Amino acid sequence: MIVLSAPDASASTRPATHLTSIKTAAAAVPTPPANGRDTQERSPIRHLLFGSIHSVRTTIQRLHQLGYAEPNDWSQPIPTAKPGEVMAVLTKRANTL
Repeated sequence: MIVLSAPDASASTRPATHLTSIKTAAAAVPTPPANGRDTQERSPIRHLLFGSIHSVRTTIQRLHQLGYAEPNDWSQPIPTAKPGEVMAVLTKRANTL
């Protein structure tokens, strides 16, 4: 990992552990409301998976293990025009800045 200690400094290969205080300080800075609102807008984002039934189901399970989406939030696998291929759709609401 390369970390710059200042805008005009040379690269360092120090471990990222020293960045904890920087992350904490950055988290303390309030984010201004989008468009003068107190809450952020949430816009839909659609994910499409194409592949064999096995690869689509495996990917859905992996995304669940990572905490991204529940398996029941995905559509049922839908056959495509290609033999042996299905697709699954997930629509989530994502915060916009």
